[in-house]
This record gives sequence, C-alpha cells and structure tokens, in this order.
Amino acid sequence: MISANGVSLNFGAQKLFSDVSIVFSPGNCYGLIGANGSGKSTFLKILSGEIEPSKGEVSTPKGKRISSLKQDQFAFDEYTVLMTVIMGHKKLYDIMLKKDAVYAKEDFSDADGVLASELEAQFADLDGWNAESDAAKLLSDLGIAEGLHEKQMKQLESGEKVRVLLAQALFGNPDILLLDEPTNHLDVSTCMWLEEFLLDFQNTAIVVSHDRHFLNKVCTHTADIDFGKIQLYAGNYSFWRESSQIALKLRSDANKKTEEKRKEMQEFIARFSANASKSRQATSRKKALEKLTLEDIKPSSRKYPYINFEQQKPAGNEIINIENLSTQLDGQIMFSGLNIRIEPGDKIAFVGSNNLAKTTLFKILAGEHESYEGNFKWGASVIKAYYPKDNTEYFTRDMNIIDWLRQYSPQTDENFVRGFLGRMLFTGDDSLKSVMVLSGGEKVRCMLSRMMLTQGNVLILDEPTNHLDLESITALNRGMEKYPGTVLFSSHDHQLVQTVANRIIEFTPKGYIDRMNTTFDEYLADENIKPRRKQLYA
Repeated sequence: MISANGVSLNFGAQKLFSDVSIVFSPGNCYGLIGANGSGKSTFLKILSGEIEPSKGEVSTPKGKRISSLKQDQFAFDEYTVLMTVIMGHKKLYDIMLKKDAVYAKEDFSDADGVLASELEAQFADLDGWNAESDAAKLLSDLGIAEGLHEKQMKQLESGEKVRVLLAQALFGNPDILLLDEPTNHLDVSTCMWLEEFLLDFQNTAIVVSHDRHFLNKVCTHTADIDFGKIQLYAGNYSFWRESSQIALKLRSDANKKTEEKRKEMQEFIARFSANASKSRQATSRKKALEKLTLEDIKPSSRKYPYINFEQQKPAGNEIINIENLSTQLDGQIMFSGLNIRIEPGDKIAFVGSNNLAKTTLFKILAGEHESYEGNFKWGASVIKAYYPKDNTEYFTRDMNIIDWLRQYSPQTDENFVRGFLGRMLFTGDDSLKSVMVLSGGEKVRCMLSRMMLTQGNVLILDEPTNHLDLESITALNRGMEKYPGTVLFSSHDHQLVQTVANRIIEFTPKGYIDRMNTTFDEYLADENIKPRRKQLYA
C-alpha cells in the first residue's frame, strides 16, 4: 500500500496539486490519467520520493520497496545491461557491493568473516543467488538478446535502453510499481507480454499511459487528475470515460427520477462487470464495479475536440497501385519489392518495429521523398491529406493560430476559422497564441485541423496520436472510424489500429506481410501468419 496524505505541490505561484489524499491498495493496478500538463508524471515522482511535496506526505508501510521506471537513458551508461537491471533492487545491489568489497580485502580478518556471513544470509533471503538468471529472463522477455546482457548500456540503441530500464523497474517483485509510459518503444508482442506481467502482478501498480488498450487491459481502478485534485474510480479507462459521460447526461436530465437514473447506471455497470475475463486483475475490477452506486459516478470536466474528416468528393475506383517499390536510407534498406494495390475503402494499418520504413513510405507517397526505385500511381480523382510524424517545418513562422490555419482554409473569414478552431479546443485568447510556442499536443491539433480543411478522399497519417492526450486520441479514433474514404496510417495505439483498420501490412526485417479484410487482433491471433512472421524476423 502507498498513500498520499494532504499532498500539495506549488511551482512558484502555480498550484499543481492541492490537498490530495488517496490510498493505493495491494492487488490493484491503477491507471493515472489527466489532461496534458495536469501533473501525472510529477505525481509519480512525488510517490517515488524524487520530488518533495510543498505540503503533506507520502506514506508506505515499513520495509515495502518502491520501484519506478527511470526516464534518464544515460544514467547507467557505464554499467552492464545485466547489472543495470539488478540495480533496480537497491538493497540487493548494495549487499552485492558490500560482499565484493569484503571478499576483496587482502587482510581478511575474523570480523570480516562474520560480516561476510551476515551479508551472505541477507543475500540469500533476498533470493540473490537467482538474481542474474531472473534479470536475464526479464531482459529476454523484453526482447534484449542474450548477447547484449554483458555489454555496457552506452553500447545499446535508445529503444533497447528503454527496455532495459523497464526490466530494471520490474525486477525483484517490488511491493509498489510506478510506471510512466511503459509501452513507449515496445513492439506489439512485447506490449502483450507486459500486459500479462501486470495482470499477474500481485502487489500495487500505478501506471501512466496514453495507450487506451493497455489501460483497459491491466487497470482495476482509474485515478483521475482534474482541477488539482485526484479522484479515484473503480474500473478501467473505458469504464471511467463512458460512466462519466452517462453521469453528465443523467445529471442534466431533470425529467428523470432518481430511481430511473440509478437503474440506468446500474445496468451500465452490470454490462461492464459481465465482460471481465479470468485474469486476476479483471476479477478484482469486477468485484470493485459490483459495489458501485449511482453516487460513486461523477461527471468529468474533460473536453473532447471535434475531429471529423469529410471528403470533397469520393475518390472513384482507382486509388493507388504500388509496383516493386524499394528504397534505402544511409545504405540501410527500408523496404524492397513492395507491390501493393490499394482499393477504395481500404483502411490500412502499417505495423512493424521499423518506424523509419513506414515514415519513408508515407513521405514517398506524399511526394516528399524522391529517392526510390520502382513505381506508384495515384488515381486521377484522388485528393491526398497528409499528416507527417515530424511537423516542425510547419511552425517556423511567428504568427497566431488563426492566421496559421487561415493559410490552409478555403474560407478565410475570421469567424469561420475561429469557429473551426473552437471545435478543436482553441477558444478565446488561445487562438491568438503564436504557433511557435505551442505544445506538442496543440501542434498536432493544428495539423489535424489543416487535414480536415483539405477534405481529402485519401488520408495518410504517420503516428498521429503522438503528443495527444487520451481525450484527443479518442476523438481522432472516432473520426477515423467514421471517415468513408481510404486511410493509410501507422500508430502504436492498439485500440486505434484495432477499431479503424480493415487491412494490416507488416514490415519485417526480411519482407512484408499483407493481410486484407482483417482486424489487428485477428491478425495477431492468426495461426497461419505466425510461422511466416517468425521466419521473417529470424
């Protein structure tokens, strides 16, 4: 168990948290959610002791160990990969160092012998003899090859370092596990492994993530940061979102009697409870939901942008035909011999561990990368709307958001542009901010606004959920689902891929797999595909 008692945090005149009291209990996994900038990562740092609150305190039972996912990729550069993982259990690591120092003494005394004996007993009590094998297994499960275990961290690539730091956080069965965006840089299979790890985790886990599928799969409870407070709810992210929307509707429905409202909410809770799987986390969530009452559910103040992609006109029968397309970057093959015919209504998710390959393909198709072999031809009536992963070049001029969007709008009237921006949550003085000082999420909403104004009949989106909060991701998801045209996209958001895509193309190190009329989950579960995927990754 870990609790915050009257915790407040001020940054100068800004108050981030005010008198927060909350208890996180063993056996549960808590999803910590909130708008961008609400303080999710900061609150985890308060719980871990990295940041001292301005007021109040964090309490943990004596002897309980807190483990958190470190964000500094360079902090362990001089240590081996295996030792970096073991350092996640500080008490065990300190005993190892003391043991080595005692045994290294040239004038080993009787007192040293007694100390060594005590250290050996402590080492055994902490299961130290299995530490290296346990750490090695964690690393292998997270996709770090055995040949890298004895290398120094500075020899690893960025994505590999992230996985090692995740292994460090998970090592040694911590009593309280704090994970800030743990699925970043993980491929699908590793994400699935982490989900199963947390489903089986017996202690207290608190996670921050923008991956709705991940939050829905592992979380028994949701802790919502809003207006400097943290409200705890039973259920996963989807339950919190849908129940809060229903609560808002019921609160505004003055004609309904309390008993009718109660019945509607209890029926909704019952539907969610019935979907619990056999996993320990899902069973715990089911029990918590069954205890809920109407009064436990509160409306959310969160706002969702309105993302709606419309076509200027349908694209016709010819979309694009790609023939034997190949390209390299800095001597590295991105893809080779790509032969794809894209049909009207295709919503294709391009997946795979090589993000650069997907980005390069989208740039080629959008006409922004000309170094390639092979051919592709767009249909005569195609109107493309492109969302690049890197939008830096679009925000180099000092102008306000209204003038920025006016460049891309067929209607330049200020009332029209302001109204459009208002639907994307740029209201009042927000729309007068310079685009050069916008946050990552605000820039994404600007780029999506630009895309909507294009009214393309083919959308190309390269990792559009990066930098977005959960509300904006949900709105984007809805917009892509409703869109009647053709979509080519990449995303690490499992739920987005699952609910939008009707065709999956996976880039592997040795080729690609093209699967039509298939959802993402069907693709991952298809026993006919698994052997080929394994062969192409071997």
